[in-house]
Amino acid sequence: MSKRQPAEFFPLNLAILTLSDSRTAATDSSGDALQQLAESAGHRVCERALLSHNRYAIRALVSQWIASERVQVVVLNGGTGFAAGNCTPEAIRPLFDTEVEGFGELFRQLSYADIGSSSLQSRALAGMANGTLLFAIPGSGGACRQAWEQLIAPQLDSRTGPCNFVAHIKNSPQPSCR
Repeated sequence: MSKRQPAEFFPLNLAILTLSDSRTAATDSSGDALQQLAESAGHRVCERALLSHNRYAIRALVSQWIASERVQVVVLNGGTGFAAGNCTPEAIRPLFDTEVEGFGELFRQLSYADIGSSSLQSRALAGMANGTLLFAIPGSGGACRQAWEQLIAPQLDSRTGPCNFVAHIKNSPQPSCR
């Protein structure tokens, strides 16, 4: 029995966090690209920040966004590889109520077509915390675009069937189909 999907799009409030020891607000091209992609898809970017690779500073800011009634989705870019200092997974995984286990596997599978076995070094992950959906993706522009277009955007669109995450996000205007 198939569930009827809504014909209406529901814009969501996103926060974008770039993690880098070398980028500045002026050179954050991946954060800029994610903001442009999100807004072009009809969503609102209500928070944006750039932090260095400090797991406690990352965890503190993301915790504030998770606790906020305003932020529904957090997209973190950078700090997911094996380079020294990268700590995004360690920073956010303890915050998850539930990990979206398939996200990392699917991202690496998609990346394999572009970068081959180097995709093994991506520690992309996603999870839910207090009704907030979090995605942690690599910081390269190509990886950000690929993750957004092929995985994140469809799951933030209430019209995507047979299921999407919109009904599971706090303050969602879409009734739950649980």
